[in-house]
Amino acid sequence: MAHAMKIAIVDDEKDMRQSVSQWLALSGYDTETFPNAEEALKGIGADYPGIVISDIKMPGMDGMAFLKRVMGVDSALPVIMITGHGDVPMAVEAMRVGAFDFLEKPFDPERMNELAKKASHARRLTLDNRALRRDLGDGTGIMKKLIGASPVMERLREDILDLGQADGHVLIDGETGTGKTLTAHALHAVGAKAKQKFVLFSCAGQDEATLAERLFGPSEAEVPMIEQARGGTLVLEDIDALPAGLQARLLTWMNEQGMPAETRVIAISNLSEQGRTVEDVLRPDLYYRLAAMKITLPPLRARGEDILTLFTRFAEQAAEDYGGEAPELSAQEAAQLLQAPWPGNIRQLVNVAERAAMQNRRGTGTISSLLMANEDEGDPGMTTEGKPLKEYVEAFERMLIDNTMRRHRGSIVSVMEELCLPRRTLNEKMAKYGLSRSDYLSS
Repeated sequence: MAHAMKIAIVDDEKDMRQSVSQWLALSGYDTETFPNAEEALKGIGADYPGIVISDIKMPGMDGMAFLKRVMGVDSALPVIMITGHGDVPMAVEAMRVGAFDFLEKPFDPERMNELAKKASHARRLTLDNRALRRDLGDGTGIMKKLIGASPVMERLREDILDLGQADGHVLIDGETGTGKTLTAHALHAVGAKAKQKFVLFSCAGQDEATLAERLFGPSEAEVPMIEQARGGTLVLEDIDALPAGLQARLLTWMNEQGMPAETRVIAISNLSEQGRTVEDVLRPDLYYRLAAMKITLPPLRARGEDILTLFTRFAEQAAEDYGGEAPELSAQEAAQLLQAPWPGNIRQLVNVAERAAMQNRRGTGTISSLLMANEDEGDPGMTTEGKPLKEYVEAFERMLIDNTMRRHRGSIVSVMEELCLPRRTLNEKMAKYGLSRSDYLSS
């Protein structure tokens, strides 16, 4: 579950620490400050859930020594260095050592916010990649993350298993927040290259020269992405942002690999929700090379009762993270969740579930009021779409039985007592909704 990125601010000047912290906090970041490098190192570990901003000149351990120590702890942790006027050579040296970028005093707060955003995005990708790789194994762990019993999700899992075993490149498209990156991980996990490298690279937010250097090289700062991924899988997020000249270089590189390709390319596009398609922006020969195998992720609004299953899982996880009990849905609230078009898809549902869990912990508000608040804030995702009443009733009933079975770890007697159902009726309903007692015995 994604939480706000942290920012560790390291500076021996108290006023500077506070001003940087306050500015970033206003931008929505969770900040923590340290008066020196030694204290910061105590709080920064290999999987630190955020980024670091550090002054380069400090008493005791200076910023350069601190940077080298941080790189030794986690070489992928973004560190933004603050340098004094005229210290550009020192900043260049910091970049060579591994700094993400640098800010020169007096710095522009907007520039700092822009760098923090880019660094946080890079850190999120790194942490998500690590978490998902820990689940790879034989691919079953990551496939379990593709939750849902709707026909479109059953089809998606089948497509992943089929295309994962194939050798060709793949194009994944779909709306924001539908799980495209997770699908790319799953394709890698179930394929022949599962034990090889998995490299994730975003083509967005960088100028053409930087993209060319990072993707193809030569680069003094890092090994080019095509080399990092050699023999494994290279995932190119926001493929539609790749400039035309680099599209030609990518196609040439792919063609030079021969068949089957030494390195598999999985391209991800987010254009569908903008009324355009990736076919509109990619050169035709590159598009057809990538789209020979294509997966389109279903929007959440098309997944029916999966919405309730996902809400329950996310709310339970949030309750566990924050302390407290997960909220229980009423029939009206379940209907409201099912009616919402969810333009933010799963990411938006995670947010609503987290807020519902926090409300429940405080004993304030209801899920209905939370959904109404979304409407008041101008969120178009909480408008309703009519569906047959029978669909709402069945989805709510399935959710109740599923939740109760999981809570009682498959104890039929306990479920019968709580739901006031005869065994025969419970058995019939479980068969109707595709629920099996064996699925709950080890949960």
